Amino acid sequence: MSVRATAWVAHPGLAPWKGELKLRFERREHRTVLAEQRHQGPLRVQKPLYPEGPGVCHTVLVHPPGGLVEGDELQIDVEVGSDAHAVLSTPSATKWYKGITGMARQIVQVHLQDGAQLDYLPQENLFFRQARATNRLAVTLPATASALGWESVMLGRLGSGERWDEGELRLETALGRPDGELLWTERALLSGTSALLRSPQGLACYPVFGTLWATGPRCSPAWVGAVEPALAFHESLRAGVTHFASNLLLVRAVARNMEILRRAMTEWWTKLRPLVHNVPAKPLRLWAT
Repeated sequence: MSVRATAWVAHPGLAPWKGELKLRFERREHRTVLAEQRHQGPLRVQKPLYPEGPGVCHTVLVHPPGGLVEGDELQIDVEVGSDAHAVLSTPSATKWYKGITGMARQIVQVHLQDGAQLDYLPQENLFFRQARATNRLAVTLPATASALGWESVMLGRLGSGERWDEGELRLETALGRPDGELLWTERALLSGTSALLRSPQGLACYPVFGTLWATGPRCSPAWVGAVEPALAFHESLRAGVTHFASNLLLVRAVARNMEILRRAMTEWWTKLRPLVHNVPAKPLRLWAT
């Protein structure tokens, strides 16, 4: 099924897509391997890639339809075994098309074991006008593991002048321990008429926003100094950094367009990755295409 880059609504006679993907990474001697992958429906992974050498396994999550409409549900479960290092990314933006009554849903759950390392680097979520969507990410990791990732959102197709003034979004990101301790969570419920879209304490009329998070045993307040020089506060991009006592650092940003935010988040990731994982930052080839 092909999806054109226009507002698209599922035909009443067509069943929604239900996709499931389960991945398990393991450390075998000096190599991280994709030891298990199971899928159901239109959700796949490209073959494991090793642009950084055998210790770091890169995997691209592919959703062949290219977007989600009302009723579609994607469930992604990932386990990163002890001392393994996985990089998860997507080949393009995830498009969320308009819905009439039903929600589209994507739930991503990642579980890290002792000493595991994760880079979670999906491309942006593009919400069309009138999109109705739930997007959740939950990462569970012990104190010995490290994780660095981001989520970014664009409201409306800015290139065609579309405003996101109708729709409903439920966004949630959570990081926690295996015993249930919550390190951090952020939830947002947005509608086209939400005051948060315009409030200075919310998005302040910026149509693009994102959060980068980093956590691990090496985390310290010194990380703030590493990214502060790269932060910006001007008409096109506003960003700020926060360090929490729970070994967690957050960078939040709003922007006028996605290209500006993408460049900024890539720069922050580049500065933080050696601190988080003790591994040099190597930009993904996807970012150059």
